Amino acid sequence: MKINKSIIKELNDYLDEFNLSEIEYTEKDIKVKVSKLRVTKNTEPSIAINGNKSKKEEIKIDNSKKITSPIIGTAYLAPEPGGKKFIEVGQKIKKGDTVMIVEAMKTMNHVPSPVDGLVKEISVDDGQPVEFGQTIVILN
Repeated sequence: MKINKSIIKELNDYLDEFNLSEIEYTEKDIKVKVSKLRVTKNTEPSIAINGNKSKKEEIKIDNSKKITSPIIGTAYLAPEPGGKKFIEVGQKIKKGDTVMIVEAMKTMNHVPSPVDGLVKEISVDDGQPVEFGQTIVILN
């Protein structure tokens, strides 16, 4: 059997043109499948060379800690409607402090902070549904 290279070339061109990773062509008893591995560019910091001097780009390290929802349910930021919120942005909290309640099947589950920290962001609104593992609070 002789391989028709023009079909392979044309299919390869289609991969690039339509940004595909795989394409298949069938005609009678001939079946040709062409695929490419797509590699994304590495976005790590690089060294910029300026004449004979080299200088590293500034690297920003994020030391924030994320608190995630332990269950699927509804997030409540206060113990009762209109009540004082458990936490506020900028507040220091200790390990074990309740950051919010996640209600599931009429059971109010207090979510404790696993670490000490400063509240950087509250990622959910009061009464918002949350998924298991969803980030609900970010601490510094």
